[in-house]
Formats: sequence, structure tokens, C-alpha cells
Amino acid sequence: MRVLPAVIIAIGLVLAPAVWFGLSWLLSEEDYQGSGGVDSTARIEIEMLRQQVEDLQARMTDLQNEVASLPAGGAGAASPFTDDAAGEAAIWNQTGGADLDYAQVVLIADRLNVNRGLRVTGGRYLTEKLGRPREDLNDTCQPMTNPDLKEKLVTEQVGPIRVSMLRPAIESLKVVFENIRQADPDLYARINTAGALCVRRIRGTTNSLSTHSYGLAVDLNIDGKLDNFTDGKTQLGLTIMADFFYDQGWVWGAGFRREDSMHFEISRRQLDEWIANGLL
Repeated sequence: MRVLPAVIIAIGLVLAPAVWFGLSWLLSEEDYQGSGGVDSTARIEIEMLRQQVEDLQARMTDLQNEVASLPAGGAGAASPFTDDAAGEAAIWNQTGGADLDYAQVVLIADRLNVNRGLRVTGGRYLTEKLGRPREDLNDTCQPMTNPDLKEKLVTEQVGPIRVSMLRPAIESLKVVFENIRQADPDLYARINTAGALCVRRIRGTTNSLSTHSYGLAVDLNIDGKLDNFTDGKTQLGLTIMADFFYDQGWVWGAGFRREDSMHFEISRRQLDEWIANGLL
């Protein structure tokens, strides 16, 4: 009979938006809760639920198509429910049964507001406050030659990665990684980098500087898997790390209009604080 699958589909279509609304409310509430360490477990559960809702909506569409192709009814009518569908239903009813994959790709909730008021520094502001890292620029990474900045440039093993950055950024990054290690050691062990210091002009410009040129930004990923640029999605582990970076005054590139979620850089507020304290 076609009545039972139709009823199930109707229930699913009603529940899916309700669950999605609940997730959106939880995420908006989460934005105003304490530190990243407190939010880590909740964020994992929310992101997993979000993926389950998306899977459910996709499966409902498939079931609608299957029901539409069924014969009118009777003893010989085919059932739209396969072993695969039963297995998927069982997975949907599980909570925390699978191993967590920090490299899995998830949607970035409320993407343009993830930095909650923190402002980027920008090349012009950095030049005004710190001078230029070097005078001649091209499209490849070159050494920093500004003597005042070069004096503060260090290369160290910082938590799970080795980077070259200005000293205050290194010290701040140490705090971020230690907080992650204490709250989520499994995630900490899987953090990798795609680079930090790179003194060059922004590609496509004649003389514009990025925060990387000052050793005040770092690109991170999970398990060495690079995140796709500008697709509005990111690795689950990066969404968790973003809270810890925010606590220390770092801006997350997921909030850029051209989304770059591997990118973390020092905010203008944090830069001004370091300058006021004589650290830069």
C-alpha cells in the first residue's frame, strides 16, 4: 500500500524543518556562551545533528520519488523500503555511535557573523602601524627585511605545528593550542598547517599586503587535508578550533566574504593591545 510510506514522508517533512529550527536556535544561543572549551562538545553534537538533518531531507526526496513510481496498490505492490533505507534509519536514531571525523566537511552556521565584532587588520592598517615587512614585493614568498619586525620574528614548534611568526602571535598561538589540547586532545593531535609567514603581495594586486606578510596569520587544517576555498563549508575540527581562537582575539577567515576557513589572523583589537603594551 502507498499510504504507509506517504505518511512516513509527511512526518519526516514536517519534522525536518522543526529540527533545523531547533539547531539554528541552539547555534544562536551558543554564540553567547563562555569559552571555546565549554562549547566544544556541544558544537560537535550540533554539527553531527545538522548533517543528519541534511541526510534525512535528501532521503525523504528519494522516498517521494520511489513512492511516486509505485503501482497503485494490492498484494503485489512493491515496498519502497530497502535494506539500505532501514540501515540509514537505524543510523539516524543513534547518538554518538560513530567515531568522530574532525576532517568531515560541514556547513558554517551564520558564516558572516562568526567573528562576533572582531575586525580584520588589513594591509593598509598594518603598514600604518608597523611599516612594511619589505619594500620590494612580488608573487612569491620572500624574507622579511624590516629590521624592527625581523627582530621579533621567530620560528618555533608551537603545539602540533612549526611556524614562523612575530613573537606576540607565537605566544598567543601557544595559549590557543594548549587550551585545545586540554579540552580535546584527539582534535589537537590532528591539527596540521598550510603555512604562516609569507612576505608577498596579494595575488592579483600590484602592492597589497596580507596579514601573512607580517607573520600574524596562520593557515590550519585537519590531517593535512586542505579545505575547499569559498564554498561556505569547512572541516568540523576547524569550527571547533574557531572558538578557541576567538577567545584569544583571532579572526577566522570563514567570516570573510570570500570564505577562507583555514585562515586565522590577529584582529585589529589584539594588534592594538600588543602595540599599546610595547610588544610590537
